[in-house]
Amino acid sequence: MKAKVGLALGGGGARGLAHIGVLKVFEREKIPLSCIAGSSIGAIIGGLYAFMQSAGAVEDFVNHSIKQPLFDDIYERSSHLFDDLNHERREHFFTYLKTRLSLLKVINHNAFLDAETVDEIFKSLTDTPIEDLPVRFSAIATDLLSGQEIVIDKGSLKKAIMASSAIPAIFPPVRIDGHLLVDGSTSDSVPVHVLKDRGADRIIAVNVSKCVRKIGPISNALHILYRSDEIATYHLTQERLAGADLVIRPNVGRILWYDFRNVKEIVALGETAAEKALPEIEKLLKMDISEIVGRRLFHKKISFD
Repeated sequence: MKAKVGLALGGGGARGLAHIGVLKVFEREKIPLSCIAGSSIGAIIGGLYAFMQSAGAVEDFVNHSIKQPLFDDIYERSSHLFDDLNHERREHFFTYLKTRLSLLKVINHNAFLDAETVDEIFKSLTDTPIEDLPVRFSAIATDLLSGQEIVIDKGSLKKAIMASSAIPAIFPPVRIDGHLLVDGSTSDSVPVHVLKDRGADRIIAVNVSKCVRKIGPISNALHILYRSDEIATYHLTQERLAGADLVIRPNVGRILWYDFRNVKEIVALGETAAEKALPEIEKLLKMDISEIVGRRLFHKKISFD
């Protein structure tokens, strides 16, 4: 019986561009994908791939999209909010003032970016119904009202991607079917379990989260909030990854989540990690389902850093 391979693509902002490299290798090696589940940037890349059926086309799409001046502006403004590690810049009065004004905007609005800006970012995405895609696809989002993880596997692909990647306080929430949705990584950073529900008998996960052992300064409230979120995300990710048969970890830990300026480099890191995992992927595809079930019972999985 033909293996049903499920691919779980995790969240991690710009680090998730490595998913494209992983998909390039899968495509080149003709590794079949029965279903894809993505959270946040994983939903963007996974959804685009499920629609385009070409990792190269996804890379071209991303390259074209981030050439907009808008992305430079997002990087600049996000660096003031989140990259507080650069104290020399913070000491400059105008930078200091800009940061404070940005924080005031967050306090007085539901997101750092307004709806018009978000529409501009996602304007090139297709509204194709998810149920019509060539590959079965699911996007993960989090409902602010119920606190539940929401699996979106039907309706507009564009809206599903927007919901799954709506970083809290940065992007405004997205309303779908009575839910008020934000970033999927809030509830499920690497959606392995969704693939089990979709009938995948071999589950491969791609983890692009930041290394929790890499610690920056913890000298103010923003640092502490950011660090606390890193720790919570790390533990959630480890719990989710326990259900995967094989985990690919591209070496992207040093890349800032909002730095989309080096697409080629990040994609290449994904390719390198996937190529390293190929021998174990081939073994996984040849295993009997009974052996795979046995490995899962004892939480045995292969991990590639």
